[in-house]
Parts: sequence; structure tokens; C-alpha cells
Amino acid sequence: MAVLQINGSSIDVNDEGYMTNHAQWNPDVAAELAKGLGVTLTPAHWRVLNFIDKDFGEKGVVPGIRRMNKVGGIPTKELYDLFPEGPIKKAAKISGYPKPASCV
Repeated sequence: MAVLQINGSSIDVNDEGYMTNHAQWNPDVAAELAKGLGVTLTPAHWRVLNFIDKDFGEKGVVPGIRRMNKVGGIPTKELYDLFPEGPIKKAAKISGYPKPASCV
């Protein structure tokens, strides 16, 4: 397990950079993780991140694109615009959740 230093805090991550302890997550951590992925967080990004957080709390898994569309009301095109080249993987990583099982 690796450790990232973000704003003076130690963040545990796995070999792929996904957080392994969500209790260490906060909006500042999200902003730094996003910056590392080339994403600057906007209110539209936070809408996605907040949906993932809520849905993970209910289902125990990171929602896939279909669930983001149908339940979250977030169109696929918007997801790709906000998180280019792998929206669910990037959004899950920034949200502090594990890599979705459906992503390779």
C-alpha cells in the first residue's frame, strides 16, 4: 500500500491510486486527487461526486454509467465531458472510493 501526502495529511491508496480508507477523504483531498488527474472541480463535477457518495452509501458499490444516467440523471456525454477518458474510474478515484468492478 502506498501513501500520498495531501495538504499535510497521509492518504492511504492502493497500487492504482484508489483510496483504501474513505475516512481520510474530504473536499480538499478530492480537489488534489482531481488535479492529479488533470481535472479542475466545478459544481457539475461535485454533482457527480455527491451522487457517487450517496449511491455508494445505499448500495455499497460505485455506480456504473447506466445507473448514473437512469438514477442520477447525469447524461453519458456530460460524464465524458467532465471526466474525459474513463469517467467512472476517474470520478470514483476523486470520490475516494474503490475502482468500480466493471472497469478494467
